[in-house]
Amino acid sequence: MANRGLIVGKFYPPHRGHHFLINTALARVDELHVIVCGQPAQQPAGALRAAWLREVHPEAQVLLIDDTLDPNDSKVWAEHSIRWLGFVPDVVFSSEDYGDRFAHFLGCRHVQVDKARRAVPISGTQVRADPLACWDYLEPPTRGYYARRVCLVGAESTGKTTLAQALAEHYHTVWVPEYGRDHTERKLAGGDEASHWTAEEFVRIAQTQCAYEDEAARRANRVLICDTDAFATVIWHWRYMGDRSSAVESIAARHRRPDLYLLTDVDTPFVQDGTRDGETIRVWMHRAFVAELEAWRRPYRLLTGSFAERRVQAIGHVDAVLATANREPPEPSR
Repeated sequence: MANRGLIVGKFYPPHRGHHFLINTALARVDELHVIVCGQPAQQPAGALRAAWLREVHPEAQVLLIDDTLDPNDSKVWAEHSIRWLGFVPDVVFSSEDYGDRFAHFLGCRHVQVDKARRAVPISGTQVRADPLACWDYLEPPTRGYYARRVCLVGAESTGKTTLAQALAEHYHTVWVPEYGRDHTERKLAGGDEASHWTAEEFVRIAQTQCAYEDEAARRANRVLICDTDAFATVIWHWRYMGDRSSAVESIAARHRRPDLYLLTDVDTPFVQDGTRDGETIRVWMHRAFVAELEAWRRPYRLLTGSFAERRVQAIGHVDAVLATANREPPEPSR
C-alpha cells in the first residue's frame, strides 16, 4: 500500500513556511493529504486558501473542512480526520507540539518539520499583521490577494497612462494597461467607426479589464497600478451608449474595489492621438467621474497641475495607502 501522509492546518494565509512543510512531506510519501481548516469570519476565506494550496501544490490532495472542533482536543481531531479521509494515514507532518499527541490518537507516526522556524522564519500571524512586510514569504496567488491596488481614472487626454507607467517605475512594480484603448484601436484598424459601439463590447471590456488586473496583481511588488478599471467602464458605457448598463455595473460591483482612485483633472491641454473623440466633453466626463466615485463610495484623490506636480501628488497618496497596508484588502462594494 502506498505510504500516505497528512497535514492539518489553517494556512491562514499560506506562506513559504507552509510550502516548506508541504514540500518536505511530498518528498517523503507517495500520497499527501492536506486538510485546510476554515471558519466563516476568516479572510482570506478557507475556500480561497485551499484553492491557493491546490495551485501551488497540485500533487497534494487538499480538503477544506469547517473548523468547529476544540483546537486542544487531539483525540476528537484524530477521529474526525479519519472520517474525513476515509482511512488512517501512515504519517502526520507538522511544525507544532500537538503533532505527537495527534499522531498517537491517529495511530501513526509524527514527523516534526522546522518547529523553530529556522528554515523559513515566518508565521501566519505576521503575514496577517503586515502582509507587505512579509512579501518575500508569499507565493503569487497570495500576493495577488494582498497587493494594494491604485487605479487612475479621468477624462481623455489627462495623462493617466503616462502617470500609471511613471508610478509603476517608481514603485518597481507592474501596471495594467487599458484594454478598452486596445479594443478601440482594433476597431479603427478594422474600418469600424470609433463611435459605433454595442453594449456587449462594454461587458467584454469590463470582464477583460478585471481579468488583466487580477493576473497582474500576482506579479505586483506590493502595489498594483491600474490604468482604469471596470468601474470606469460604467462611465464610458454611459458616455457612448447614452444610458447605464446593469451588466457592466454588476461586474464592477462584484470585482475587488481598489484601495484608492487617482482622478486626473482636466486642467491640461488636450492631445489628439488618433483615437480620442472627447475633447468637447472632458468637463462633463470629469464631473461624471466625481459624481459616480462619490455615489459608489469609492475612495479617491484629485490630481491637478503639471505632470510633475501630479506625479508628486500621486506618490504621496500611494505612500499613504502603503502605510496602512496591514489592514485587509477591501471587499467589492456598492
